[in-house]
Amino acid sequence: MPMKTVLSIPGHEHPHPREVSLDEIRLTLGDCRLCPLWETRTNIVFGVGNPYARVVLVGEAPGANEDAQGIPFVGRAGALLDRVLEDCAGLHRSDVYIANVLKCRPPNNRDPKPDEVEVCSPYLREQIRSIWPDIIMTLGNPATHFILRTDLGITRLRGMVHKTGHFAVLPTFHPAAVLRDTHKLAELETDFRLLGQLVRGEVPLPAEQSVLNTQEE
Repeated sequence: MPMKTVLSIPGHEHPHPREVSLDEIRLTLGDCRLCPLWETRTNIVFGVGNPYARVVLVGEAPGANEDAQGIPFVGRAGALLDRVLEDCAGLHRSDVYIANVLKCRPPNNRDPKPDEVEVCSPYLREQIRSIWPDIIMTLGNPATHFILRTDLGITRLRGMVHKTGHFAVLPTFHPAAVLRDTHKLAELETDFRLLGQLVRGEVPLPAEQSVLNTQEE
C-alpha cells in the first residue's frame, strides 16, 4: 500500500500490526482539516464493521448518502453490497470491515485528487494495520490503483487474486458502477463468490507477490 505520509499515533512510536485500536485512529483523525474537503463535508466517514475481520472492503470515497449518515456504503450501492456479501460470499456486513481511501466526500462525487489521497490515506493504512486482515477487496479503480500500485483498469484486474505484502487483494467493480451498468452484475457476483471461497479456504490465498505493469497497454 503506497502511503508516503506516516501517521503519528499518540503512545505508539513504532506500532506493530494490531497494536493500535480503531478508536485511537479515529481519535487521531479528530475533526480533520488537512485538505479542503472539510469545507464541504457533512460528516467524516471513518469506517464500520468488525475490528478483527479477515476481510476489509475498500472503496474510494463517501457519496452523498454516506456523507449524510457518516457510514460507508449506504443507500442503493450499500444495499447491493450487502446482498452480494450475503448471497454470494456467505458473509454479513458485521463479518467484514468497510472503509474508503478518503474519509470525506469530494464535491459532486468526483474522483479523489492525488493530494487528497496523500493526506488522507495514512488513516486507511492504520485501519488496515489495526485489523490486519487476510484479504482486502478493492471496490473500483481508485481503491484498486491505490492498494496495488498499478494503473491497470479494474476490468483487467478483477476475477484474480493478487498479493501485496501480507495481504491477498481481490479487486472488483464498485457497486455504484454496477448500478449504472447492470451488465457488470454477473461479474460482481462471481467476484464475491470467489471472496467466500477464499474465506472458507476452498481457494488458497496466494503465496507470492503479484508483479503488475504500471500502465495500460
